[in-house]
Amino acid sequence: IDALTDAQRKSLFFAQISDSHIGFNKAANADVTATLQAAVDKLNALPETPAFVLHTGDVSQLSKAEEFDTADQVLRSLKAEKVFYVPGEHDVLGDNGASYLRRYGKGTSGDGWQSFDHSGVHFIGLVNVMNLKAGGLGALGAAQIDWLRRDVSRLSSSTPIVVFAHIPLWAVYPEWGWGTDDGARALASLRKFGSVTVLNGHIHQTMQK
Repeated sequence: IDALTDAQRKSLFFAQISDSHIGFNKAANADVTATLQAAVDKLNALPETPAFVLHTGDVSQLSKAEEFDTADQVLRSLKAEKVFYVPGEHDVLGDNGASYLRRYGKGTSGDGWQSFDHSGVHFIGLVNVMNLKAGGLGALGAAQIDWLRRDVSRLSSSTPIVVFAHIPLWAVYPEWGWGTDDGARALASLRKFGSVTVLNGHIHQTMQK
């Protein structure tokens, strides 16, 4: 981030939300729609409006059209101009992510991979929920890892990088599927960069490494 100008630092204000699980209604949370609305209200009440929001997956509980409709309706009330999405495993049930991609995949590649630049920072959205490994470990696959390598090859090593995916890219707790089988291969493509931030959802808790 040291490579950014003061103006870029000031404009680099974004938010992350995750795991809204619209459609879930059991004891842990009987009203997930209200929870998502509460998150949106908190973002809208901030003294500075985020330039955009990253949703790191599990928008829905069962990939149903009405669940996506409800999430979209709530998220439309965000003051932020745009929401960028990556899917969670609950978003790709039944149809292998086809309905998710119809809604949120415009302008992406493959199963929803994407990158964009904002205020001097390069953002990369990865998809690691399409071919889960034993125990629920995430997987990126050779095609996506090759796309990532090509995507960052043009960038200077001083470019700050933000990567976002649903399942953690490093091994948080593999026994519970909290990790990505080939995440280390993806992260190896980012070793030349001086500033790399990796965001994820899935584990329903805040954790820093």
